Amino acid sequence: MKQGQYIKEEKLLKKGIDILMEKLGPVETSRFLSLPVPKRLESVKRHHRWQSKLEKDEFFNDVFGG
Repeated sequence: MKQGQYIKEEKLLKKGIDILMEKLGPVETSRFLSLPVPKRLESVKRHHRWQSKLEKDEFFNDVFGG
C-alpha cells in the first residue's frame, strides 16, 4: 500500500479486529470493543470552561507578543 492511501473501511475494520484478536485474545478484544466512549462536552460549554481559566493579559501576550 502506498503512503497516503486509505484502506476501504471494511478491510480496515477486519484488519484491526484481526490484530486485536492476535494481540489480546477474544475476551480482551470483546472487552476493548465494548468500552464506553467518554461523552464529549458540548463545544460552547467546553469553550466557556477553557475561557474561565484564562489569564487575559498572559493570553494576549502569548498571541500578540508583548
